[in-house]
Amino acid sequence: MPHMQNAPSLILGIALVVLLLLIAFSSGTEVAMLSANRYKIRAAAKAGKRTARVLDSLLSKPDSWLGANLVMLALASVAASSIATLLAQRTAYEHAIPVTMAALSVVIIVFCELAPKIYAAFKPDPVALSSAYIYTVLVFLATPITWFTNKAAYGFLRLFGVRPGGTDSSLSAEDLRSVVAEAGPMIPTRHRQMLLSILDLEHVTVNDIMVPRQEIASINVEDNWEDILDLLRQTPHTRLPLHDGELDNLIGIIHMKRVAQELARDTLSRERLIELAQAREPYFVPEGTSLTVQLNAFQRNRRRLAFVVDEYGDIQGFVTLEDILEEIVGEFTTDPATVTHKHVHREAPGVFIINASATIRAVNRSLGWQLATDGPKTLNGLLLEKLETLPEPGDRVELGEYQFEVLQIGENTIRTVRARRAAPAATA
Repeated sequence: MPHMQNAPSLILGIALVVLLLLIAFSSGTEVAMLSANRYKIRAAAKAGKRTARVLDSLLSKPDSWLGANLVMLALASVAASSIATLLAQRTAYEHAIPVTMAALSVVIIVFCELAPKIYAAFKPDPVALSSAYIYTVLVFLATPITWFTNKAAYGFLRLFGVRPGGTDSSLSAEDLRSVVAEAGPMIPTRHRQMLLSILDLEHVTVNDIMVPRQEIASINVEDNWEDILDLLRQTPHTRLPLHDGELDNLIGIIHMKRVAQELARDTLSRERLIELAQAREPYFVPEGTSLTVQLNAFQRNRRRLAFVVDEYGDIQGFVTLEDILEEIVGEFTTDPATVTHKHVHREAPGVFIINASATIRAVNRSLGWQLATDGPKTLNGLLLEKLETLPEPGDRVELGEYQFEVLQIGENTIRTVRARRAAPAATA
């Protein structure tokens, strides 16, 4: 202290400026280090960037660099205040000390705290990377002090039940969803939607995407043989269930490739058709199975089609591997200008013709709507629940801001509807 009192005012002034710069560095880099994108830094470190490796090592031990930062900040603040007081005394002005303290406070708050922190908050990664080597040296120099202060701090925190341990930088599914959703232009919109769809698979069940029982294209072995042949020749499907009477009495799955070979050789008979179906037993899954589990099951069992059954073993519908893939990548279509989904066709701007057997989830995803999904799974079921009776063609139904006009009825179900979303003013 005597050496400081005898030092020239110019030297003290330079020292004060240096100390203020140290305070600004400490404040700004602290925000940058805490705000730096750990995953970008880690990716750069794995890519071989040396500075990123140094920074990643520092960020993995926050108590070390935070301790060094606080030691530097405390020493610089105390020294700056002492030098400013000494310079004020040398002016011999009566109110020099309070004026100097007030001015020093303004300088520190504006130029050494707020400005550096705001700048670092806008550019955390560059600031953190540029200060990585400096902090490595500071951590080394301040090790004796930080060891003592960290022990004292952890001892104090133990009084409140806090135990020292490594930081958990893992992400939950919801955290990852937020990261993907906020990635912006860094990830193309199409890829971002696919990533979010993958995260959604755990919350979606086979009931949400299955083809309902009444929509299943199948062959009843008891039907007229000529009708069966006509169906086999005209079907657009590659696989068809074969059943005896009711659908629940499944015999097996017919692969149309094998059937085509038999038809070409003119050797197909009812008995041969049954043999072809029995070659591959039907595969059943319980309703409520999540798509994540079902996708793994398809892969493990090397199957592409599964029948969804309830607790009594009755078939409720079927789900295919392609249905699950469409949940991730979207609908497979060759005409995206006119078709948003295989059951949803654009008739005019804002007006759509929808097959009522489409799942509500598919309609919402393809049109960006928010129809309720906690009740019936298909649009037909949702409309019938609202009407409580089978409507006639031309009947209109309103579900909040969505308007539906029944176009076709068949076999006690609604076949097709015309749908539109009401304008905000009309809704109000």
